Amino acid sequence: MDAITDQDTVERRLDAYVAVATRGRAPQTRLLLDYLAAQTLRPRAVVIVGTEPADVEGLAEHPQARALGVEVHLGRPGLSSQRNATLDALAAHTGGTPGRDWFVVFFDDDFRPDPHWLEVCEATYRTQPEVVGITGRVLADGVTRGGVSEDDARSYLEGRLPMVPHSSQRPVQCRLGSLYGCNMSFRGTVAAGVRFDEALPLYSWQEDVDYSGLALRHGTLVLEPGCRGVHLGVTGGRGSGLRLGYSQIANPLYLVRKRTMSARHTLRLLARNIASNLWHTVSFRRDNDYPGRVRGNLLAFVDLVRGRCRPMRILEL
Repeated sequence: MDAITDQDTVERRLDAYVAVATRGRAPQTRLLLDYLAAQTLRPRAVVIVGTEPADVEGLAEHPQARALGVEVHLGRPGLSSQRNATLDALAAHTGGTPGRDWFVVFFDDDFRPDPHWLEVCEATYRTQPEVVGITGRVLADGVTRGGVSEDDARSYLEGRLPMVPHSSQRPVQCRLGSLYGCNMSFRGTVAAGVRFDEALPLYSWQEDVDYSGLALRHGTLVLEPGCRGVHLGVTGGRGSGLRLGYSQIANPLYLVRKRTMSARHTLRLLARNIASNLWHTVSFRRDNDYPGRVRGNLLAFVDLVRGRCRPMRILEL
């Protein structure tokens, strides 16, 4: 066999895969497939994991399903569990491929990527071998502003609407301590062996921070502004406010003990979530169940005093 030169390594493109965990959002996921079909770098496969047939209705019949290599699976409810199921399914595609030669992108079902997202991501991995994880620039994030419509998402991507201020809006690539879960990618050297923590059940609050912390042991994480997109922030499928509020306290405390989240970040996150929930409750904002989140916050602190505050507790609520 001929020796592989450095030039060959630089010019060979990495294989791109897309993983989507979805629940209760089949229409949004079908639209995401439209955006994936428009990518300038086509993925070799798109693995979608729902929890029941209604979650994935019509996805295998999407007009571009064959071209995109769409695979539809059902798994146990929970973002961490479903994302692990996507990685397990990808093993059939990548089992004999060195991790340096492929990457996976986790898109939320309500994320709308720019057509060049995968191409820019691939070029970053190919030219920067130390990079093992990438997240992109979010032009607008509906999670922080009550949702973004599909029409507005297209306007943001096409430049007809100005970007909404967001922590990811940096003009040049920079290193990060964690990636944003709605649009994050990992090189195969990470994804082949690292799994999401299923002790973070259901919505798996902060699972992206935890996974990023594990990925950092393999290399560098970066924000790449050329990977642009819009996060709609659809509220359907998120579950109860009570459970999410509990997770907002229990999950960070669990991760700081696990050492995948710093104590400083944990304190800042707890303070921000509690203040936000209280403010939106007293201001009668009802696009989310903020009163339920406040009750969940309080219950978590009561359990903390009692010595039984843990992420899995939400399954009992």
